Amino acid sequence: MTNPAPPRKSPDQLWRTEGTPEEPQKPSPGGRRPRGGWWSLVVTALVVFLIANLVLSFFNEGDEPTISYTEFSKQVDAGNVSKIYAKGDAIQGQLKKEQDNPEGDGKYTKFNTERPTFADDQLWEDLTKHNVTVTAEPVVQHRSFLANLLISLAPMLLLIVLWIFIARRMSAGLGGAGGMLGRKAPPKPIEAGEKRTTFADVAGIDEVEGELNDVVDFLKNPDAYRRMGAKMPRGVLLAGPPGTGKTLLARAVAGEADVPFFSASASEFIEMIVGVGASRVRELFAEARKVAPSIIFIDEIDTIGRARGGGSGMGGHDEREQTLNQILTEMDGFSGSEGVIVIAATNRADILDPALTRPGRFDRVVQVSPPDRGGREAILEIHTRQIPLAAGVDLAQVARTTPGMTGAELANLANEAALLAVKRKQETVTQTDLSEALEKVQLGAERPLVMPEEERRRTAYHESGHALLGMLQPGADPVRKITIVPRGRALGVTLSTPDADKYAYTEEYLRGRIIGALGGMAAEQVVYGVITTGAENDLEQVTNIARGMVARWGMSERVGRLSALPNDAQQAYGLSAAPQTLDVIDGEMRRIVDDCYEEACRKLRDHRGQLDALARALLENETLEEADAYRIAGITRLTKDEA
Repeated sequence: MTNPAPPRKSPDQLWRTEGTPEEPQKPSPGGRRPRGGWWSLVVTALVVFLIANLVLSFFNEGDEPTISYTEFSKQVDAGNVSKIYAKGDAIQGQLKKEQDNPEGDGKYTKFNTERPTFADDQLWEDLTKHNVTVTAEPVVQHRSFLANLLISLAPMLLLIVLWIFIARRMSAGLGGAGGMLGRKAPPKPIEAGEKRTTFADVAGIDEVEGELNDVVDFLKNPDAYRRMGAKMPRGVLLAGPPGTGKTLLARAVAGEADVPFFSASASEFIEMIVGVGASRVRELFAEARKVAPSIIFIDEIDTIGRARGGGSGMGGHDEREQTLNQILTEMDGFSGSEGVIVIAATNRADILDPALTRPGRFDRVVQVSPPDRGGREAILEIHTRQIPLAAGVDLAQVARTTPGMTGAELANLANEAALLAVKRKQETVTQTDLSEALEKVQLGAERPLVMPEEERRRTAYHESGHALLGMLQPGADPVRKITIVPRGRALGVTLSTPDADKYAYTEEYLRGRIIGALGGMAAEQVVYGVITTGAENDLEQVTNIARGMVARWGMSERVGRLSALPNDAQQAYGLSAAPQTLDVIDGEMRRIVDDCYEEACRKLRDHRGQLDALARALLENETLEEADAYRIAGITRLTKDEA
C-alpha cells in the first residue's frame, strides 16, 4: 500500500515534503520591517487621527438644540425644568417633559442657552421656587479626550490589520521575497517509525526500476561516483500515460535512498502576477539544497514546460515562460556535488521545450508504460494486501483479462471489488466480485432501462453479430462476454480481450477488428434490412483503425509507406498533408471499410443459423459467458499454451 501524501510544512507552502530534518527556527531576513516603515505608520496615524476628530466633532455638534433665553424662562415659569448647569452665562439644562422647539424642527429634552449680560431677572429665585436642581457637572456629557483618542484610533487599527494581512499574503505569494512580517516555518520532519514508499511498493515496471536504481545508488554512495569522475543525471523525466505510477516511482526513489523528498505540481507555481512562479521555484530549490542530498519532484511539468515561442508574451504566457526559465537556470546552476536530483513527470513529453530535455537538464528520459501480464498480477497482489480474498481467487486470471490497464486502473478494480463485497455483506472478496468489478470498470454500470421487445430483439442481433464475427475471424480476440443489459451509454456490450499482450498488429488482425466492429450494423442489415443509430461507437472505432492503417502504418499501396497524418490527426487533420494526399487517404479508408462491411454481411448470411441461435440465447438469458457463447454458436475455441 502506498503512503498517504506527505504533509506540507505550513498551510501557505505549495510543496510537500518527506524526510526533511528538523531545524531550529531562525528569524527570516525578510521578517524585519523595512527602514522608514515606522515613520510612514506614524504619519498615517496622525492624518487618520485628525480626520477622525473632525468627523467626530461634526457629529457631536448639534446633538442638543440651542434655545432662546425667552424659551428657557418660559419653561422655568412653567415648572418644566428639572436641572441645569451653568458656566458663566452658558446654561445647559434638561426638561421634565419633552417640548416642541419653537426655533427649530422636532422636539427636545436637553438644551443649551445663553443668559444675556443685561438680564436683570430673579433667575435664582425662580429656580428655587420651582425646585430646579443646579448641578456641579454638565448636564450634557461630552466625550473625554481619551475617549475621542480611542475612537479615532479605531480606523487606524483597522488599517494596520489590513496592512499586516496584505503583507502576509504577499510574503506567501512571493515565496518570502516580499515578506515583511512573520517567519518561515521550519521543515516538518517525518515522524519516527513512519513507513516511506520503497521499491517494494512498486510492481510491474521492473525495467524502469532498474534505470532509477542508478539514482538511488548515487544518492547512497556519491563518493564512488566522484572518484570515477562520473556525474549523475541532474534531472530524470518520467514519461508515460496517466496512471502508470510515475509519482509513486519518484517517492519510491526517495524512500529507497532515505533522502528528503519535495513534491509539487507544476501548476502550483503559476499565478496571475508575473514573477511569482519564478520566486517560488527559487525558494523550493533553496530548501532542497539546505537538506541535500534530496529529491525534487515536479508533477505535470508540461503545464509550464511547453515549447516556448509563438506567443504574445503577455499575462499567463509570460508568467509560464519566466517560471520555466527559472527552473532551467536552477538546474543549470547545480554542481555535481550538491546531491539534488530533479525528477519530473509528464504524459506529453512530445510538447516539452527542447531546453528541458537537453543533456545537463533532464538528460535521462524514462518511459513508464502500462505493465505486462506478470506486472499486472504483481500490482494486483500489492493492492489486495489489505483486502481479504476468498480461497478460490485467481489473480493471474484477472491479470490475463486486463490487458492495457495501468496500475491506477488495477487499484481501482481491486477497490471496486471490495466495495461490492461490502454491499453484499460478505467476509471476503470472491472471484465473482472481481469479475463484476472488471465489467463495471470496462463496460460501465448497469442501467435499469426497460426496452420495448422489438428494440430488445434488435439489440440481441446487434451484439450477436459482433460476437459471431469475432469467433469466426482468424486471429481475432476471443469473445469473453455478451450482454444485452444496458451499461453506461450502450444498450448492449460484447467484450473481447486477447489471451496475451499485443505490442504490434498485423494488417490481417486490424481488418478483423474492423469486421468485428461492423458486425452489429451488418447483422441489423442482414436481419432487418435497416441501419440504426446503435452503431455510432462502432463507426468511431472503425474510422480510427482505418485512418491509422492508411495514413500512419503504411498499409495502403496508393498512399505508400509514409506517415501522412500525425498521431493526433483529429486535431491536425488537413494541416499535415497536401489536399491530393488527403483525397487519396479518404478514398483508401472508404475502400477498406466497404470491403470489410461486405465481408461481414457475407459471413453473417452464410452463418445465419448460428446468428439466430446466439440472439435467441441472449433474449432468454440476457448475458452469455465465454464458454456458453462458443457452445451455442457451435464454434470450437482454440486456446494457446499460456504456460
